[in-house]
Amino acid sequence: MIMASLVCTLQDHRDDVNCCALSDSLLATCSGDKTVRVYSLQDFRELAFSPLCGHGYGVHCCSFSRCGRYLVSCSTDAVTMVWRAHTGAVVASLEHPARSPIRVCSFSPDALYLLSGAADGTVVLWNVQSKTLQRCAKVSEGTVLACCFSPCGQMFITGSTHGELHLWNLAMSSLHTQREAHDLGVNCCHFSPQICIDGQTVKFRLASGGQDNQLRIWIVSQHATAGYKMSLMFTLSAQSAPVLSCAFSFDGQLLVSGSVDKTVTIYDVNHGELLHTLTQHDRYVTACAFSPCVLMFASGSMDKTVNIWRIGDGNAQAQSLQMTCPGRKSLGYSRMLVNDWSDEDVCEWLQDEGFEAVVDTFRAHNIDGAELIALNKETLATEFNIESVGLRGKVMRKIEELRSALIGSDVPDEFLCPITRETMKDPVMAADGYSYEREAIESWINTPNRSSPMTNLPLQTNILTPNRTLNMAIQRWRASSHILHTNTTSFV
Repeated sequence: MIMASLVCTLQDHRDDVNCCALSDSLLATCSGDKTVRVYSLQDFRELAFSPLCGHGYGVHCCSFSRCGRYLVSCSTDAVTMVWRAHTGAVVASLEHPARSPIRVCSFSPDALYLLSGAADGTVVLWNVQSKTLQRCAKVSEGTVLACCFSPCGQMFITGSTHGELHLWNLAMSSLHTQREAHDLGVNCCHFSPQICIDGQTVKFRLASGGQDNQLRIWIVSQHATAGYKMSLMFTLSAQSAPVLSCAFSFDGQLLVSGSVDKTVTIYDVNHGELLHTLTQHDRYVTACAFSPCVLMFASGSMDKTVNIWRIGDGNAQAQSLQMTCPGRKSLGYSRMLVNDWSDEDVCEWLQDEGFEAVVDTFRAHNIDGAELIALNKETLATEFNIESVGLRGKVMRKIEELRSALIGSDVPDEFLCPITRETMKDPVMAADGYSYEREAIESWINTPNRSSPMTNLPLQTNILTPNRTLNMAIQRWRASSHILHTNTTSFV
């Protein structure tokens, strides 16, 4: 039997918790108190730069990019803000063109685009790299309360108080409209991370929650010639009041939802079966979000608290919170530029490189990433008192490697193949929804290991789809960065 256990309760917000989001190492929460708070999932301590206080009004939604590098938040102040997830630095402050309050925001899987849905029924598509407005369109007569990209990143769904679900492509052309998806309005929606390919048909699972007290699971189908359609898979009615939030687990097997009836429900997606009803919140449950790599989720409420839950087999030991995504490093510093490392990130890096003997010395000098790459042998010998010539040489060689890598470290993480960690030349999308270098994923598939490099789940098909949008973005980045790279190399 699957069990859900309460791991931790956070009580730092001074107003309703409106949304929560998880990356592989962080938890973000936002509130009507105008703040976004960021916590480490290792020990649930709030990070030093938190809370983030860039908004002038209540913050309605927050979300991480899939790579974990960025965090986005949106507010009644009509601004969508992009932050560096591990430092809290502001990357962009994007104002809605009509100054309409923003109710929901979401990154595309490759973090190239950002959606923001507004109270005036419009959706804005932003280009994250250039921080410019890509498109803005009126998509509903009501307030847009829900939006989410498909796992392939080629389309997105919107839901509003008007009660319809609309499917759009990146050009904001309507692909399909599901009328009367929820009576009285759609409050939330979320795509399952999994993709099913059946011949010429690609299928996605979509969950939506509404004012009609129902949680619904849909099959969104894309056929090579017949186009797009949505069919209802399950209607789940375990909650007695409007469903405000929903989220799939990273493996697509579980679905969690929060409701005005103060409950959190957990369902088996394949059978539409209710597994648990959790009643620890005292007021409306406004938010729920799964970890992208482990069976752990967070729920937020108007009682100003955030609960963190762990799901495990009742007949087995609970999963460790330290479990990480297959194919990804677990260390926080590995997700950031060296210049963004804190002094603790530097100490962690030293330990991983086998330099435990100098960790205390570096910690005593509060050396952060920017100071690390500026060090030289003389400083190590005179100020750090590292007497061993061999040890000084080894440390310096590693620092030189960091300096060399820094020249090319401005490559967006989403442009790197998850297998080779090199910039992709021919990106293709596999059945797990992730993009890889064609040669790398083909080699992976041809080995006895037929599981996804990112999720460790079986690949349902070997079909690889060219990711033309990503390929064009990489080519534009290469062209724009060529001159800068040449000048930087000459300067060095």
